Amino acid sequence: MDELEQRIGARIRLERESRGWSLTDLAERSGVSRAMVHKIERGESSPTATVLARLSGAFSLSMSTLIARAETRGGRLLRRAEQPVWTDPTTGYVRRHISPQSDLPLDLVHIDLPAGANIAMPASAYTFARQLIWVLEGSLIFLEGAERHEMGEGDCLKLGPPADCEFRNESGKPCRYAVVLLSGR
Repeated sequence: MDELEQRIGARIRLERESRGWSLTDLAERSGVSRAMVHKIERGESSPTATVLARLSGAFSLSMSTLIARAETRGGRLLRRAEQPVWTDPTTGYVRRHISPQSDLPLDLVHIDLPAGANIAMPASAYTFARQLIWVLEGSLIFLEGAERHEMGEGDCLKLGPPADCEFRNESGKPCRYAVVLLSGR
């Protein structure tokens, strides 16, 4: 595991302990097994994007906020080389946190979704933030509950009420998109 994944595990533990939750409490709130939470916190396992979304949702945080809190660098300028990058170990989904830490209620994230990859996100990951998805390159299928959005380069979607979602790249080419998260932090 890389250094960011180690910090994410430590951050999950800190978030859990700061709320006075046991491993069992977090497991019940997130739907992630107690054993998996324990392995992630100890740096023995890399969480998938779906697991990370469930854990952050249990804390009422976006995945972006959780990863930003794991990354301790500050300042108004966040250079590309310093932006936290996390890769889903199962799908190869690459998530780059672009926006610097600030008191603004906004996070900007760049995603590379490999050809044929699917990422499911539970509704709990969306209950506290408003989001926009902007396709930068390629095509993206976004399932929002029962609604299917077929998006191409330049298309931008405002998410509706929280629902279980899935990001799909059904094409043979990589898809790149940005997610803008607005929260009431």
